[in-house]
Amino acid sequence: MSDSNQEQARLDPYSTIAESKNVTLQQKIADLHTVIKTAKIGMLVTRDVNGNLHSRAMTPAKPFSDTQLNLVFLANNVTHKFDDIENDAHVNVSFCDSSSTDWASYSGRARVTEDQDLINKLWSPILTAYFGDLKDGVHKGDKTDPRVAVIEVVPDEIKYWITKHSSPVRSAEVAYAAATGKATAPGESGFISKEEVQLAQGL
Repeated sequence: MSDSNQEQARLDPYSTIAESKNVTLQQKIADLHTVIKTAKIGMLVTRDVNGNLHSRAMTPAKPFSDTQLNLVFLANNVTHKFDDIENDAHVNVSFCDSSSTDWASYSGRARVTEDQDLINKLWSPILTAYFGDLKDGVHKGDKTDPRVAVIEVVPDEIKYWITKHSSPVRSAEVAYAAATGKATAPGESGFISKEEVQLAQGL
């Protein structure tokens, strides 16, 4: 460990303690999926032509495979997020479960497709409520509506935090650490690299 890394570890003991070690890629993916399935809703962040960042709530489409790291969303292709993605494909998607403080952050690139077979696979009738039937015979708010498109987020890297103990245990750990002046981290932080993302895609 370099001197700068040693100094960072000394000054940020919380992150050092929380860093998960000797965790398999399969376990990382399982922990990540736990966070996403519990949080349910992610915030998709895009950048517009003026450099401004915009975020909006999005729910990943299902099915969700056991090794999947890409995020897939169905959305209306006339909304501003599609203009943002055309301007800059780099995006972030974050999830947070307020009940446990578990979170996940995807940094990657978005790509858009209007592949009908994929839309058919991902479509849920409840989505009609977000499009509406315009009564013009074309924009019917169903899976054949030309406004329906898929946003796929391909991650370059993923960071996440997941608790490993119940709320009473976490509270006790924090209280003890505060009383003794010792840092604690009642959970684990994980990191999935670009190389691991590519490996998972081949599983």
